Amino acid sequence: MDIFNEQVVKKAKKPKNLIIKILSVFLLITIPALCVILAPIVELTYLIYVGFFILLGGIYIVWYVFNVQKVDFEYSVVGDELNIAKVIALRKRKQICKVPIREVEIIEKTDDEISKMRFMKTFSAARDIDKKDENYYLVYNSVAYGRCLLIFTPNEQILRGMKPYLNKDIVLKLFYNRNVG
Repeated sequence: MDIFNEQVVKKAKKPKNLIIKILSVFLLITIPALCVILAPIVELTYLIYVGFFILLGGIYIVWYVFNVQKVDFEYSVVGDELNIAKVIALRKRKQICKVPIREVEIIEKTDDEISKMRFMKTFSAARDIDKKDENYYLVYNSVAYGRCLLIFTPNEQILRGMKPYLNKDIVLKLFYNRNVG
């Protein structure tokens, strides 16, 4: 019987997200207002109708922009495979990667050793990529890409689900803080 562990990680809100929201609301208000203000000046009364329809379409676009910024990552360990998916606005699910746990070479809490290595593909599924203290760096071999790097924020349950399938040197270093030469 396969073990199943799952974790949902909400992506951290950044100042960039707030700026995008403020800018979209600002444009929603100013563009239709400009159409209404310019209508008497240019003597084209249909600009008022254009402004009204821009406002209606803009409401939908602003709603869409707000929802697309709600991003979660879902980690699941099923048997000897770690699946990472990106969930956007609780509607759209996109598979990021499948990691065969037996192919994992390194799992590190710091990127000191990792920064010296080269990778064919890097997958980022961390809560906050800037917070180095809570992220794990996982190096594995993929059939499709070769050597890959996964940056993610697992909890203890996900790590324990991976434990039976990991190399014993990785288990000793990760769980028991022993450096095996």
